[in-house]
Amino acid sequence: MKRKITVVLTMLVLLTIAAIVGPFLPYRKVSAETKEEFSTDIFYGDKEGTDRVQLLESNRSALDERIRLLQQAQHRIIMSTFDMRPGESAKDVLAMLLHKADHGVKVQVLVDGISGLIRMEGNALFYAVSSHPNVEIKMYNELDLLRLWKSQGRMHDKYIIVDDLGYILGGRNTFDYFLGEYSTKSRSRDREVLVYNTKWNEKGDYTSSLNQVEEYFNNIWNLDVCTYFHNEESLKERKEVKSQIRMLEQRYEKIKEENPDLFKETDYSKQTVPTNRIQLVSNPTGIYGKEPLVFYELTELMKQAQNRVVIHTPYAVCNGYMDSALKEVCRKVPEVRMLVNSVENGDNVVASSDYLKFKSKILDTGVQLLEYDGGESYHGKSILIDDNISVIGSYNLDLRSTYVDTELMLVIDSRPLNQELRGAMETLETDSRIVVNRDTYITPEHVQVAEVPVWKKTLWGFLGIILHPFRVMI
Repeated sequence: MKRKITVVLTMLVLLTIAAIVGPFLPYRKVSAETKEEFSTDIFYGDKEGTDRVQLLESNRSALDERIRLLQQAQHRIIMSTFDMRPGESAKDVLAMLLHKADHGVKVQVLVDGISGLIRMEGNALFYAVSSHPNVEIKMYNELDLLRLWKSQGRMHDKYIIVDDLGYILGGRNTFDYFLGEYSTKSRSRDREVLVYNTKWNEKGDYTSSLNQVEEYFNNIWNLDVCTYFHNEESLKERKEVKSQIRMLEQRYEKIKEENPDLFKETDYSKQTVPTNRIQLVSNPTGIYGKEPLVFYELTELMKQAQNRVVIHTPYAVCNGYMDSALKEVCRKVPEVRMLVNSVENGDNVVASSDYLKFKSKILDTGVQLLEYDGGESYHGKSILIDDNISVIGSYNLDLRSTYVDTELMLVIDSRPLNQELRGAMETLETDSRIVVNRDTYITPEHVQVAEVPVWKKTLWGFLGIILHPFRVMI
């Protein structure tokens, strides 16, 4: 009897795993139609364009510029985030949204469904905003325990759009680990870009990349898998929700009092640099296995480089197709280097275990590999190409970002931004080890590699083995 029960339970576990992973296997291939229609010409401009940009390198600047941009909203605010958690920076953002909604601005917020379930469900802080008549919050692909085969379709996009004025897009989620300088047990380094539409007040002008991002948002917002999050106005009558509304109203006044410069009229032309062109690159928006559009288009762009390609990604988890594409980039471009978190410095145990198992294959592509050991986990996703192209967004160089999640990257043709981004990336690389081979490094004298307990090393090896069949989820 015990043996039968064991067999039945084992079968149930295997069937559950198959139901979860199955819709994403085998890996989708790039279609002939995509290859025929795509051209890297879309990434280049021959004269100064409509958009100007500002690099947001620090967590403090990321929160400040959100507040500054949100304060100027007159008509609409669009916000998409993979993960929004209760905390000080989230309260700052929500206070701004609620204040603007009180003054007639239409607010739309889109959050990944599983993150929303874990972080927002049952929390009066979020009901205080969602119950406002001018606010709509939707969840992308809410968890359905009766349909587990759709559970891993995740939305990984992160951006904020204000009117036709501008937007912020990058890799930061909405909580203290990524935004501001509030006290927290740990924090992550990340990167975003603020885009200013110089023709924001010219009706009928659609030359700004803001229109690309907003069109993408509308497409995903209107999907059947996006459902409303507690938009009943009656929620405002609950005692705990009323308390959170008062708190957010008071918080807005406090933010304004303590940060008066963020509430002054802003001339974005003075804090931004020009671009020739900005092009949005995105994965398909459905919840099942995806054609690897972001990876394909970015590697095709890399192959056009004349001198250098520099890739910064928190993790590197590749399959054979991705390895082959990187090999081709390395054959065509004189200098190709990639920075990832060292396993000692990173915050993703599962990705670290896979990296250790397949590190040799990454080195075999020919890329010069660096491991970041700066103390804080690095979450930035950026690519530098020659002296003019910068790529910034949410896409990690891993299988989940390539084949499973929705992802966004901005390809920006701008020599001034490229120069600034290069400086930021090189600063991080000074706190990194150069990987000579699987077990050998060149380590700068000032770099201190964190000590790792034996149990964690054992876990890396264990996970690297048992998770191998499910790498698409990493």
